[in-house]
Amino acid sequence: QVQVVESGGGLVQPGGSLRLSCAASGSIISINAMGWYRQAPGKQRELVALITSAGGSTNYAASVKGRFTISRDNAKNTVYLQMNSLKPEDTAVYYCSAHSIRSIVYWGQGTQVTVSS
Repeated sequence: QVQVVESGGGLVQPGGSLRLSCAASGSIISINAMGWYRQAPGKQRELVALITSAGGSTNYAASVKGRFTISRDNAKNTVYLQMNSLKPEDTAVYYCSAHSIRSIVYWGQGTQVTVSS
């Protein structure tokens, strides 16, 4: 089993920045990637960014490329999402995900990000 806990959401004005953190614990050795997804009201959950555990390869949704950066600290079993130039359409609940080598996805409880003036 793997547990993931997010932190760092909140209210920010358009053009502002936020950094989300996700700490993983438990059977970390089984995890081969971690990522961030988001779900806005009335919409499906979508991938925001993903980073692999081995080589650190990253993948971003087109809508956030160039504004968001995913990174990891393996010593702390923590993944970060630095979000810059935030837009109102970035408003959503952001979920951290941990992907195991057995294709099991573990989800955090979600953290609200609201971009509004």
